[in-house]
Amino acid sequence: VVKGAAVVMSARTYADFTTQASFEIKKCDVHKLDDAPATEVVLTREEGLQYYRIMQTMRRMELKADQLYKQKIIRGFCHLYDGQEACAVGIEAGINLTDHLITAYRAHGYTYTRGGTVKEIMAELTGRRGGIAKGKGGSMHMYTKNFYGGNGIVGAQVPLGAGVALACKYQERNELCVCLYGDGAANQGQIFETYNMAALWKLPVIFICENNKYGMGTSVERAAASTDYFKRGDFIPGLRVDGMDVLCVREATRFAADHCRSGKGPILMELQTYRYHGHSMSDPGVSYRTREEIQEVRSKSDPISMLKDRMLSNNMASVEELKEIDVEVRKEIEDAAQFATTDPEPPLDDLCNHIFSNEPPLEVRGTNPWTKLKSVS
Repeated sequence: VVKGAAVVMSARTYADFTTQASFEIKKCDVHKLDDAPATEVVLTREEGLQYYRIMQTMRRMELKADQLYKQKIIRGFCHLYDGQEACAVGIEAGINLTDHLITAYRAHGYTYTRGGTVKEIMAELTGRRGGIAKGKGGSMHMYTKNFYGGNGIVGAQVPLGAGVALACKYQERNELCVCLYGDGAANQGQIFETYNMAALWKLPVIFICENNKYGMGTSVERAAASTDYFKRGDFIPGLRVDGMDVLCVREATRFAADHCRSGKGPILMELQTYRYHGHSMSDPGVSYRTREEIQEVRSKSDPISMLKDRMLSNNMASVEELKEIDVEVRKEIEDAAQFATTDPEPPLDDLCNHIFSNEPPLEVRGTNPWTKLKSVS
């Protein structure tokens, strides 16, 4: 009887939830713009639950990657995204999956939002056959449709992204390219060269600097004479956004996307965010900043907690419901980790495959002058 009552109870409370609510969000700083993104935004219950699930999945996936790395199951480079989830989720909520996206090597979160599965991402991290790049890319090099990957060379993805935006313009499909880089890469010369070409050709590109306050182990103040990254485009309009609030990021991205689609050319966004882990797994992350600093960000502006508090205080979800999502997410991550540790590694014969996308098979010299491998596109 009690069980039946509980079911009735939950059925009743589901109907009682607020289906949407308005929120006051932080104003963006603007550069060379007459208007700015709205500060009053609407969030539906459905959107809130979706954002919550995606951010939780990213967070848990990165924590699992941390664990597997420490167990030496993941090797090589590994840059984690936990703390920055509101950037990825907010950007994706403001554009379409038919738009294009390119980023640097902190790429696991975007591989997921762009359509990769947790299973494929985890298996790629462990270098297995079922990985999203068939186990050949690892942490830094993952790709899906309209997502041109994690790129390992600092800042090099920015001119590549402008090339994608040029293709968008050339093909007249009303698509745009989001081009992401960090505060560390923001001082690269090629970025300024790209600004120039993008402005000249009015390319539909949103340049986004994910400013997580540290380039490797160097704080932005020690690395840049001007930390107003949103003004760095000079002749390109810019926005500075609270990158810890998924609604701020979504609103600013929608605004930027409208700017690009209306033929006004490029726009620059700086998302002020924070990474909880070190720069990469080989960086403990506490030699150049204090544990207290990290703790303070976690307690005051964690993107997941902020969304959760908003939803609960506006009666848009129940604690039990969110807990249920957490349990489902944990299970998905555990299953993916299980797969990523048992799936076989790719065979040596696969080493040379997919050098070209559509060439006939060709012979490639193997690991010594006497072995030959056949490459298949």
